[in-house]
Amino acid sequence: MTEKNPDKGYIALLGWSLNAIEALDNFDRRYVVVAPTWATEYCEEHNIPYVPWDFERLNDRSMEIAQTLKDMGVDVAIPLFEETVEWSGAINSVLMDNPRLYGQSILFRDKALMKRRAQLGGIRVGIFEEAHDKTDVIRFLKRVNQTLLKLDGDPNDPIHLKAFDKAGCLGHRVIRTPDEVDTIPDEEFPVLMESHLDGWEFAVECWVHDGKIKFLNISEYVTLGYSVFVPATPELESWRPLIIKEIEKLIKTFDIQFGFIHPEYFVTSDGTMYFGEVAYRPPGFKVFELLERAYGFNAYQGMVLAFDPKTTEEEINAFFPKEVVDAKGVAGCFGVYPRRRVVSKLEIPAETENHEYFEYHELTPPLEETVTKRTAFGTHWGLVYFFGDDAHVMRELLRAQEDLDFYI
Repeated sequence: MTEKNPDKGYIALLGWSLNAIEALDNFDRRYVVVAPTWATEYCEEHNIPYVPWDFERLNDRSMEIAQTLKDMGVDVAIPLFEETVEWSGAINSVLMDNPRLYGQSILFRDKALMKRRAQLGGIRVGIFEEAHDKTDVIRFLKRVNQTLLKLDGDPNDPIHLKAFDKAGCLGHRVIRTPDEVDTIPDEEFPVLMESHLDGWEFAVECWVHDGKIKFLNISEYVTLGYSVFVPATPELESWRPLIIKEIEKLIKTFDIQFGFIHPEYFVTSDGTMYFGEVAYRPPGFKVFELLERAYGFNAYQGMVLAFDPKTTEEEINAFFPKEVVDAKGVAGCFGVYPRRRVVSKLEIPAETENHEYFEYHELTPPLEETVTKRTAFGTHWGLVYFFGDDAHVMRELLRAQEDLDFYI
């Protein structure tokens, strides 16, 4: 455990992540983990500073955790998951005596509000609406295609349905016909509907301190929901000056003074950038771990520096490497989902295992033989990690994994 500096900020981590805990254990800030009661035993056994809290619902006792942390002398709360973003806003508005932080966190959680705020800031977004039932979805599908001057018999342009406040691909569906609307369970409503944006979809990981960008990574998706790698190919990196401008606009529009943001965008062939959404927490698909493999810095520690009000400009500038040029290579991962309906064992394909870029995997043998039907984008069964020196080789390698069976 690294010696803690009492002059630096005291950090509360909201949510449970062993990688984040390990990062803070090896960092000079005091910290406390705020997690559900099931973490108690593990924390006691491993001497992890810990406060139990149930994040299930905001209720009359919600102020209690802010007061508890304030009494402990905590300076800032950092959300590790989508479900704790609102909590961090509520807690930080108390810790920092800034009520606007709570309102800001709601913008990060409610995708419809988020898109409206982006629009007000002059950021380009697609057409979007809320749907409260299936008839709303059918109406929107028809209206979008009418706007695109589709004729009878032309295939429909798809629309996207997303949960208001879930992370990433959870609850994400693509709808092309009115018949597909019948497959949506009633309990998924209300949802956000948006028009399909053609273009190159990518994500950004950006550390902000004092309203300024301190490190900006562009993550390239090979196939959304399956694979990602960092740094991106030179083709996507060529948009960096434009991307920086857009992120600066986003920081200004959402009044982000500190912390970490994870927006997603589409760039069209003529260089027009469309905003997809922005999250105020670490990305999925272990991108923080990929960044550490590519650059050597710990992204969780970088997040602490960006959030901590006691971080100095010199300290944060010295922490981050130079984007792209300082990368030691390209790190990527692939999320495995069984392609068969019935599986009996895990078997890593020879072409994966024997590839020079293959490093390791986090897959486990199947617990049951029948594979549940993948609804929407579903959840992968585990990740396979790769590292090499060529972004193009990485992209083709990750794409090739989609045609292989890891579970047979």
